[in-house]
Amino acid sequence: MLYFFKALLVHEQLTADELWEAWEAGAAPGDLGSGLIKSVYKVVGQQRVIGIFELESHDDLDRLLMEGLTMSHVLEWEELTPVREYSDFADDVKHRRKRAARPQHPAE
Repeated sequence: MLYFFKALLVHEQLTADELWEAWEAGAAPGDLGSGLIKSVYKVVGQQRVIGIFELESHDDLDRLLMEGLTMSHVLEWEELTPVREYSDFADDVKHRRKRAARPQHPAE
């Protein structure tokens, strides 16, 4: 399952050095290399990240958000939305159109 996320780094309780250390730790290979984060982007000029998680279940999502990321304790999750690959959607549309185009034979 794919989930779009948008998260804000809440840093009021951190010193400037702690803030940069948190960013550095969040970019560590452990989080990014785990395969659970399919893609992640830092929003320009903001202390916010957006990206895509790839997880097996809602339970896995909850575990990841609560304690599974290096920066979990300083992230405020603003948006979590299930999404799907556009190519999969396009394939579904093609199949629906093919089914709809088939002539219907009345039962005899």
